[in-house]
Parts: sequence; C-alpha cells; structure tokens
Amino acid sequence: MRTWYFSEMAYHPAWRKGLDRGSLRVNFPNENVDPAEAGQLLNRYLDEFALCDDVGLDIMVNEHHSTATCMTVSVPMALAVIARETKKARLLTLGNPIANRPDPVRVAEEMAWLDCLSGGRLEMGLVKGAPYEIAPANANPGRLMRRYWEAHDLILKALTTHDGPFSWEGEYFQYRAVNIWPRPVQQPHPPVWMTGMSVATGVLAAEHGHVVGTLLSGGLAKPMYEAYRKRARELGWEAGADRMAYAAIIGVGQTREEGLRRADIIADYVRTSPVVAEPFTNPPGYNSIGANVAMLKAGPRAHRMITDRNGVSVDHRTATVQQFMDTDTVFAGTPDDVFNQLQAFNTRMGGVGHLLFFGQGGHLSHQDAKENISLFGREVAPRLRELATPEQAVAAE
Repeated sequence: MRTWYFSEMAYHPAWRKGLDRGSLRVNFPNENVDPAEAGQLLNRYLDEFALCDDVGLDIMVNEHHSTATCMTVSVPMALAVIARETKKARLLTLGNPIANRPDPVRVAEEMAWLDCLSGGRLEMGLVKGAPYEIAPANANPGRLMRRYWEAHDLILKALTTHDGPFSWEGEYFQYRAVNIWPRPVQQPHPPVWMTGMSVATGVLAAEHGHVVGTLLSGGLAKPMYEAYRKRARELGWEAGADRMAYAAIIGVGQTREEGLRRADIIADYVRTSPVVAEPFTNPPGYNSIGANVAMLKAGPRAHRMITDRNGVSVDHRTATVQQFMDTDTVFAGTPDDVFNQLQAFNTRMGGVGHLLFFGQGGHLSHQDAKENISLFGREVAPRLRELATPEQAVAAE
C-alpha cells in the first residue's frame, strides 16, 4: 500500500462565520478572507507538502472553488510549486475537474508540462467535480458526464499524439489543430485516476483500466471495488490492489491520546465540508436516478450522512472521532494502532493499493501537522508498503 499525503489547504479562520451563516461554499462572501493571512497559510501548507519528500511519502493535491474549506483553486499551480521543492515523491492530481474546465487541451498541456517539470513523477486524476462546483462553473449538471468523457478522451488523445496536429469536432469541444508542446515524459501518458462512490463508477474505471479512488466514503467503497474487480475479470484481466485507492483522515501520536486528538482536529474538515446552502447540494441532473432515489429514502440530511460498519447512520456534522473511526473515515492512535487499523481495513476491502492520507485539516497546528506527517512517514508507511493483499496472505499460509 502506497501513501499519498494531502491537505485541503483550508482557510479555517473564517469557518466560524460560515457556520453561523449556514454555508461555507459558493455564497460565502470573500470579504471574510484576510489575503495576507491566506498567503501565510498557503506557504505553511506548502512547507508541509515539501516535508513529505523527506519522509518517503507521495503527494496528492485536489482543488475546489468558492469555499473556505479549500484554498487550492488550481491543481497545476499548486503542483508546479511542489514539483520544484521535491525530488522523489510521485505527484497526484486528484483532481482536475475536467467536466467544468472550458479547455481540455489546456489541461493536457498543463499535465504534460508538470510531467516534464517533475521528471516523470505525475499521476493524473481526471474527476467529475463536486456538486458545489456546478454553480461557480455555470455548468449544466444534466450533461456533466457526457462532457466529462469527451474531455477525458480529448486529453488522452492530445497527450498521445506525436505526429502533428489533429482536429477535434465533438459535441462540446471543437479544435482545428491540437498539437501540445511539450509532450509528457511518461509514455503513452501519465497514469490516470478517477474518483467515485458507486458501482457504476467501478465498472467504468475498470473498462478504462484507471485507478479508482474514493474519499472518506466508508461502506460505499467496497461495492465499488468489487464491481471494478468483477468487470475486469469479464474483460479478461485481473485487477490488483494497485487499482484501488481510499482517502481517510489519519492522526498519529506517540500516545493513543495524542493520535486521537490530532485526528479529531483534522476531522473538523469533514464536519464543515457539508455546510453549504441547500440549493447547491444536489443540482438537478448531477446524480443518477438511482442515487437520487437512495438519497430521498435517506431523508433531507442524506448528503451529510454515512453508515458505520454495523449499518448505523452517522451525521458528519456532529460525529465524534470514534464514530468517524467506526465508519472508516478516520484511523487514529499510536503508529501500531494505525497500522493495525489499516491492516484490518485492507482485509475488509479485499486489498487497497493506495492510501490517501488526510494528515492536516482545519485548526491542526503547523507543529502538529509536521509531527503527524513525520511519524506516519517513518513508522507507519514503510510497514504499509509491505502489506500483503488478502489473496497474498492466504497464498503464503
């Protein structure tokens, strides 16, 4: 299991005001930002990313817009800085919300440029984007996935065509001459990742051979992984653990109490993430009919609910750190505690090759974040790299 550190690079000083207004996304005015303080935080977060290279962790960056929960507004811009400050870490863009981007060829250029800058260390996440991104992008949610797949195909064609310009006349994008410079170091293109939480996404990811990742999704992950493996077998290949990724909050400490304290602070990101005005939570057409039926059955708080391993619903807004641990959203404690928890999780999921380590969030201090990264990188990650899949463990017995 490889570990990828990430942080949403939040502007947490404004969270209290956003919570009082009932929305931290889309319609929360930026008068609540102190630009100088934002700059100090961004530089601090980038220092924490750079530390990962020293302790043997890979790095993941995502982006969101019009929100106090995440100041990373551009994956390529953040990774350009990180690529210059690191030498060994693989760099994952998870993700690039290509369904909302107006110019997929520009995305292909940015990805190729980053792959060259980093010496071939890029992993390329092409994602749908969160429902809250629809309004800021002025996107049509009903056509989002058709637009996504056209952008996906165009980006891969741009990255892999080396014999001169080609034209593209699609439903959403038209280009007379596509001919990106430079081309990527990795051939035919950097590895591609997708995100999702559904069986349908697992099937689609398997059909393309992409890595599929799911973020803080608890029990939704296993059916998606199983659908991926089943579809891969139908297509004549066996999907290994390296095709599966999972994001979780992790707090590590020299004592169990210290690890739990750190995880509890980081988990404030999960508690605040669903705080958004109701019109932006589920734009018409964004989710499938099946997903909407499930949410209607779950009730008006469905977008902020998750079930634990016993099927009990947990509200992200009010969950304790132990409740988050029961949903596989959080792993916390000493290095031994965290390793044992992740080992059990790996077995339950049938093998997960990538752990997306949410190691800083909200009010967690710079010192705490550095210690969390260092302790995990030195005492947990090396053991995870040797972690066998359930099939390997059985074969070895």
